[in-house]
Amino acid sequence: MARVVLGPNLRRFTDGVDELEIDAATIQQLLAKLGALYPKLGPHLERGLAVAINGTIYQGTVLAPIPPDAEVFLLPPIEGG
Repeated sequence: MARVVLGPNLRRFTDGVDELEIDAATIQQLLAKLGALYPKLGPHLERGLAVAINGTIYQGTVLAPIPPDAEVFLLPPIEGG
């Protein structure tokens, strides 16, 4: 199971839960499971996030694999400039 850490901007939609373990093979599965667990979080997940898996940041892809025992951070979208 992946250890998932939610950024402060998302915690308000999970009643303060900031860390949990979820079994998911891809980012897409992870986001679907989080949305099912916390319906208020769902719309914010659909707007797009950056997802860091074991230190590698993924943005705009939902099919990236999540290895077993991964550390996953959900971050606000990263914008260039």
